[in-house]
Amino acid sequence: MTPSDIRHALHQHPGISGQEQYAHDLIANELSSCHPDQLHTHVGGYGIIAIWGTVPTNLTIAMRCDIDALPIGHRCGHDGHATILLQVAHWLGDNFHDSDHNVILVFQPEEETGTGAEKIIKANILQQYKVVAVFGFHNLPGFPLGTVVLNRGTFAAASSGIIYNLKGRATHASTPEKGINPGLAVAEIIREFDKLNSLPDQTGDNFRQSTLICVRLGDETFGTSAGEAEIMYTLRAFSNNTIHQLIAQANNIVALTAAQHHLTVESTIRDPFSATVNHARLVERLQKVATKAGIPVEYKEGPFRWSEDFGRYLAMFPGAMFGIGSGEDQPELHHPEYDFPDQLIGPATQFVTTVICDFCEITTMVDQ
Repeated sequence: MTPSDIRHALHQHPGISGQEQYAHDLIANELSSCHPDQLHTHVGGYGIIAIWGTVPTNLTIAMRCDIDALPIGHRCGHDGHATILLQVAHWLGDNFHDSDHNVILVFQPEEETGTGAEKIIKANILQQYKVVAVFGFHNLPGFPLGTVVLNRGTFAAASSGIIYNLKGRATHASTPEKGINPGLAVAEIIREFDKLNSLPDQTGDNFRQSTLICVRLGDETFGTSAGEAEIMYTLRAFSNNTIHQLIAQANNIVALTAAQHHLTVESTIRDPFSATVNHARLVERLQKVATKAGIPVEYKEGPFRWSEDFGRYLAMFPGAMFGIGSGEDQPELHHPEYDFPDQLIGPATQFVTTVICDFCEITTMVDQ
């Protein structure tokens, strides 16, 4: 299959988080012809880890891509990411011989829900190698095609979905005083959560964001005063400490408001992501590699507000996440009309393989 054929096949068979079987089987089949020294399938569900190199104590570089789709399909470009890493695998199969380094390629499921990286790590495969650099990448609409986008600090925000279930007491609509309707509490919570937001141009630990996702109150029954409500928010910050503080503040607001209105409350965390904090020395190395290869580089001012579970790897290993521009006139990620451009596959593959070549000439570990 050509790179375009692979990308289109993945695009036409999107698997949401936890349902990536088609992608798993296609990727595993392609990898089998790339002659890895080890091939681990069904890692943490539908993840795959391919390894070139046979001595775990040798210096090891890892490259990770994500393979899951959104409920609206591959509107984030993970089909393109997987295709790029498969082209890297074919390059390794043809060119990686008798090296004193190891190269690990990780095809990770369940990124969109923030659970996939943790499952890969819990498989305890990466920990068996001397991983001195782990890299992840993401295509970025709004940047020139093929431009490498770097950030020395936090690349992507920490975030967490949170669901609050408020319970009062339903009653007949003609006697609302006999029940406990959570409507006013919901209105107060929404107003108070709006106060949690920092100004849009705030950076670092000063950035805080609460986004109302969904509200459900009562039922379409005009003879009944509502007795239950559900509120969903996504909270964001640029550091792990700040997101924990923000969640605590949010929980306190809901608890106090619920108590004032004689409601009980239960909360559930959904899709938690830690901040993706890059290792500065490795970011500098990426810049040098790109510049030497004549690949344009652009530094991002401040973190991206969206989240990535790649931060889980960075909590264990030195590494960095970088972006690759997919075109200045493209719709944003997760837009229904977004589609990964096939013309990005070649430049992105070139950069990733160039990074691997550069790394394999390193003889000392990067400062951690």
